[in-house]
Amino acid sequence: MFQKEIYIERRKVLKEKVGEGLILLFGNDESSMNYADNTYHFRQDSTFLYYFGIQHPGLAAVIDIDNNKEIIFGNDYTIDDIVWMGPQPTIAERAAKCGVSAVFPTKKLASVVEKSRKIHFLPLYRPENKIKLMELIDVAPKDVANTYSLDLVKAVVSQREIKSKEEIEQLHQAVNVSVDMHVAAMKFARPGMTEAQVTAEIHKVALAAGGNIAFPIIATKNGQTLHNHFHGNTIKEGDLFLVDAGYENELCYSGDLSSTFPVSKKFTPEQKEIYEISLAAHEAAISALELNKPYKNAHIAAATTIFDGLKAMGFTKGNAMDAFEAGAHALFFPCGTGHMMGMDVHDMEDLGEVWVGYDGQPKSTQFGLKSLRLAKSLKAGHVFTIEPGVYFIPELIDLWRGQGKFNDFINWEKVDSYRNFGGIRNEEDFVMTENGVQLLGKPKPKTIKDVEALRG
Repeated sequence: MFQKEIYIERRKVLKEKVGEGLILLFGNDESSMNYADNTYHFRQDSTFLYYFGIQHPGLAAVIDIDNNKEIIFGNDYTIDDIVWMGPQPTIAERAAKCGVSAVFPTKKLASVVEKSRKIHFLPLYRPENKIKLMELIDVAPKDVANTYSLDLVKAVVSQREIKSKEEIEQLHQAVNVSVDMHVAAMKFARPGMTEAQVTAEIHKVALAAGGNIAFPIIATKNGQTLHNHFHGNTIKEGDLFLVDAGYENELCYSGDLSSTFPVSKKFTPEQKEIYEISLAAHEAAISALELNKPYKNAHIAAATTIFDGLKAMGFTKGNAMDAFEAGAHALFFPCGTGHMMGMDVHDMEDLGEVWVGYDGQPKSTQFGLKSLRLAKSLKAGHVFTIEPGVYFIPELIDLWRGQGKFNDFINWEKVDSYRNFGGIRNEEDFVMTENGVQLLGKPKPKTIKDVEALRG
């Protein structure tokens, strides 16, 4: 945990932003895998962590703005629990570390949450918390999406999106370990191994550092599938291998990096050409980042750089900006250039992308562009990823070619000759400062020279 004064100040600011009423925040419960006592790895809700810092299941909190009271609700472990888990701090002892002195058992929550008062709650993603809310204030689970407090969402986003000095330090540390995870994969992978063996090597680095993975590891020879969590293939000479993995540290701050490297010691000439286009798009996106300017500029820079790079190879034709506006670029780049990052690897997306990434402005519905999670102007303290890529997706190629789409921009026969190429991306993490963008953590190997040096 941070010093308790940090949590006290965060709650003070939240009360000022929301103004009146009760703020009801749920922590997460244990989640059973296949029977009650066999649970998944526990991870506290990030907003609860932000304001209270307590990594413990079964908690809820009420912030009474009108009466300036803060209460944490939870049940202490019994002797039956302690014989299995050993001595544990009481809820009161945990609460004292974040500056809260009022602690009640869970059964008292209903008597404090008065239905006659204005009650602020966030969009809920855990089913058990939706049930708790229904029992407390008669909001059915299906109605949560229409009844949550927009005032509270805006207040939380406005606080959590600006990372403090202490948070930036945590993020640097998380990204440093994330880099180690990727370097380990580049050094370890050899022809004849399974994807699962490389995945295990990556995960080992995270566990040894005292934390865990920030999200399920992507480690695949099929990089054209954007979120590929299958690890059953055997890798061989000539394959490309894509890793998307990040570390979550003890305070739950995350890194999120991607790398692509050859399973052989060297890239093939064809792989080098596409890799260089992807890397050029990555650098173009970074160069487009400016304080108080839209992040969408970075996405446009990446997309048009990919289009022009592929044009030089004969895959595309026409004007890059025209192709972007039409959506033709999305054949090769059907996702966004990046997203907010912090305690959540996709920071605060449980609160709604339209508020986190767009300041309430509507998102595009165009294929590809609709997947851009961040578009708004960048402020000092914003932390985000840059991760453009080049992908050859056979199913998308066949669909659009069969529909006769984008014939003015795409040379379909050339594209079809690379249909089994796969996918390439590099990803790094950045913080915007008053003096411009800054890389988080130590540099990740990404040039062809640096990557091949690790494959030797």
